[in-house]
Amino acid sequence: MTRTLLLTAVGALALTGCTVGPAYVSPTPAAPSQAPFLETGKSPAFTGEQPPGEWWSLFADPTLDALVEQALVANTDLRVAAANLAQARAVLNESRAGRLPTTSISSGGTYARQPSPLGTGAVEGESYNVGLDVGYQIDLFGRVGSAIRAARADADAVQAAFDLTRITVAAETTRAYTDVCSFNRQVAVAEETLRIQERTFDLTRRLYEGGRATRLETGQAGALLEQTRATIPTLTAQRSAALYRLAVLTGKPPAEAPQVVLQCQTAPELGRPVPVGDGGSLLARRPDIRRAERQLAAAAARVNVATADLYPSISLGGSIGSAADSISGLGKSDGFRFSLGPLISWNFPNMAVARARLGQAEAGADAALATFDGAWLGALEETESALARYAGELDRLAALRRAADEAGEAARIARLRYEAGRENFQVVLDAERTLAGIQASIAQSEQQRGTYLVSLFLALGGGWQEAPAAG
Repeated sequence: MTRTLLLTAVGALALTGCTVGPAYVSPTPAAPSQAPFLETGKSPAFTGEQPPGEWWSLFADPTLDALVEQALVANTDLRVAAANLAQARAVLNESRAGRLPTTSISSGGTYARQPSPLGTGAVEGESYNVGLDVGYQIDLFGRVGSAIRAARADADAVQAAFDLTRITVAAETTRAYTDVCSFNRQVAVAEETLRIQERTFDLTRRLYEGGRATRLETGQAGALLEQTRATIPTLTAQRSAALYRLAVLTGKPPAEAPQVVLQCQTAPELGRPVPVGDGGSLLARRPDIRRAERQLAAAAARVNVATADLYPSISLGGSIGSAADSISGLGKSDGFRFSLGPLISWNFPNMAVARARLGQAEAGADAALATFDGAWLGALEETESALARYAGELDRLAALRRAADEAGEAARIARLRYEAGRENFQVVLDAERTLAGIQASIAQSEQQRGTYLVSLFLALGGGWQEAPAAG
């Protein structure tokens, strides 16, 4: 009867277990979002279509596609993130193991001399014991379950961090490729400007030799020529730096930088409006928001763990074994033993410590909530700013190209009039200096356009879906 009551009581405790502490509700659905983005209605450069996961494929550049694919497999930052993810999953498995019983097998043999219980002298002899002990913690107040939820949320947060690393690597690889192409373009513009200024210098030299120009004019033409020539080494050095950065992003040393990239002469650009979606889909795409939400969930679960420490700990233990005074006697019925029963412990002396830990966990949850709010606010601000910068650079580039058309025509007319003796050389010098400056600004603007476009796609948060395993 006693045994039946004991087992019934233990079973009832296990079945009526509950989780103490507040229930977690994700704040993501309640987070405000702008739909559509503020900037999408201001420029025809954007569309409300959802951006694709592999957004770099929109450039239709096989070389870029291959580089990004290689980076997503071999990049060292991604390998670190993958290792961190494996570690977090191992911690989750350890927490899940808390639901399993603990077992231990023991055996021993002794030879001892002890006083006789009848007071007739001493008893001397051998004793042997073998047994199996099983212990199981009854999660009556949800401590183990909350610890598992915290570990699962931690693993999800690390997964989101891995996804964030993935899209960052894709963006930085695209940015490095864009920089190489852009510097190739800037070098080509500088060399073309150099050829035009060489012709002007040759013209002034011939006119000087014919007595129709002054040494001042040839000196000014030569100075402008050398100023343009001086920009080329800087541009080639910047191109090399971008190429080396691209090599490291793809998991290679600078000596193995992909030389095929040097054939690219223009920065990648889209021939269509950029698909940007809306604010609601942004919150679902951005890994940093998902990471902040999962960190909040983990912090909330740890509040429940700390709350459960205020309640008693209940364990169910059992043991079976055999004891005898000889090895041959082990396993016989008269030496068989067993025990079964719950163990209840309540750490009254440490209640102050438990309450202090609960206060720490609650403060951590408050901080995690503020971090989440900051994450979605920052995401909206970053995206709106990226949209504005990209649209503004497109307008700037269009204006520079119109200016280049006018400056090119002005420089052509100035050279003809100077050659005919109807204009002084200062007009030619100013016209060519203006044209060279505008051409250089166009090449720089094209690079900036590419940089802003990559930043925009990074802000939109795509590129982590269906991630391949990091090598």
